[in-house]
Amino acid sequence: MSGARLATHIWVAAYLKRLQLQAIPAYVTAKGDATSGAVLVKLAPMDGTARAYLKRFDFARDAHVWDVLRAGPEAEVDATITRERQVDPDLWVVEVEDPQGRHLLDEEGLA
Repeated sequence: MSGARLATHIWVAAYLKRLQLQAIPAYVTAKGDATSGAVLVKLAPMDGTARAYLKRFDFARDAHVWDVLRAGPEAEVDATITRERQVDPDLWVVEVEDPQGRHLLDEEGLA
């Protein structure tokens, strides 16, 4: 599939709005490159654990998919995010706090 890629800051704003409409708290904890930065989503279900999601291209499915980069104790996930930001300062980090574990990344338009 070809075409123009949506600027990162626009995607992040739309994602935050979708979460807000579902009453799911979310915050940008690190801003990256406004146009082409990658996005990491941290899901914190408020139980001391967390998951960090990054988008990658799945050649078998010929599609972009959100994969779990790290899951486990929140402090370990935070350490992974810190390392990722050191490697890629253009990386955006969005933190979603939802006891039900909702992140909406599997919804149409976000995948």
